[in-house]
Amino acid sequence: MNRIEIYSTNNCPWCMRAKSLLRTKGLDYEEIDISSDQVRASEMIERSGRRTVPQIFIDDEPICGFDELSNMNLTSKRN
Repeated sequence: MNRIEIYSTNNCPWCMRAKSLLRTKGLDYEEIDISSDQVRASEMIERSGRRTVPQIFIDDEPICGFDELSNMNLTSKRN
């Protein structure tokens, strides 16, 4: 996996879980906080077709949210 992006808000428990899972796996990610950024929120909706957070992209491919992320066989880049 090369590039992981996660659209999140600062009070979303599922966002926190997704970021924690990525950190536990040793995977770097770019967080895009849309809490007060309507432009980035619109970008997320356009890219994913969804309005809920987190929205996670791996190599520009949408994988949806925490449940889908946790079901993936993520491997640390350190392995």
